[in-house]
Amino acid sequence: MTRGTGTLRAEKVTVVADGRALVADVSLEAAPGQVVGLVGPNGAGKSTLLRTFYRALRPTSGRVLLDGDDIWRMPGRHLARRLAAVLQDTTGDFELTAYDVVAMGRTPHKRAFQGDAATDRAIITEALAELEAAHLADAPFDRLSGGEKQRVLIARALAQQAGTLVLDEPTNHLDLRHQLDALQLVRRIGATAVIALHDLNLAAAYCDRLCVLDCGRLVATGTPAQVLTPALLADVYRVQAEVGAHPRTGIHQITVLPERDGPRRKGRR
Repeated sequence: MTRGTGTLRAEKVTVVADGRALVADVSLEAAPGQVVGLVGPNGAGKSTLLRTFYRALRPTSGRVLLDGDDIWRMPGRHLARRLAAVLQDTTGDFELTAYDVVAMGRTPHKRAFQGDAATDRAIITEALAELEAAHLADAPFDRLSGGEKQRVLIARALAQQAGTLVLDEPTNHLDLRHQLDALQLVRRIGATAVIALHDLNLAAAYCDRLCVLDCGRLVATGTPAQVLTPALLADVYRVQAEVGAHPRTGIHQITVLPERDGPRRKGRR
């Protein structure tokens, strides 16, 4: 299930709420086929920034471009054909089967009230199979476990067949193997992707570049090896850590060194 790719770019995006800047003057770019990880502590602004990418939140200033086009100037259906999102903690009270939820991903490609064609059904079935969720097709979505719901929602994004993916903590609720499977799938399909992740080792293993947010500001960007340094982890996360290439995989790896009475970050928002 491969697809064409796009370039997603934020230009000086700022989001202000109640007089407070949740995101401040952030610029970043995900090039075609590139997986960009968005990392940072809780409250750093990751989810807020991602909401501006799929038009759930309009920036106070700045803009978001997809292949050079301002997303707020696009018809909604046109944007949905080009960009798909998996949200964090999506409510699971759909009175639909898992198959029906995945089928929602085909909506941007159909006319109003148009049923599923054979092509749509094949895409839906393939998306479920990619997430090892084919056996859940007839199950009521609201009765699935958290991990099963998450796999179905990722399958819905795949069924949308957009060239760009925005994923907010897509590994939430997934067990270890399915976390790896989901991130491997994003890389395999070749879409442009921006992914918010808490697990820095997963981010280092599957992302081409990382963008670090802290208190709403972009404080570092580059490859995992360039960004995830002991100094940055101490400054942004307030932890002591050892970093280096894994002896077998060569992948950048972080080992956090627990402290009984570690320093507390002052001024965290």
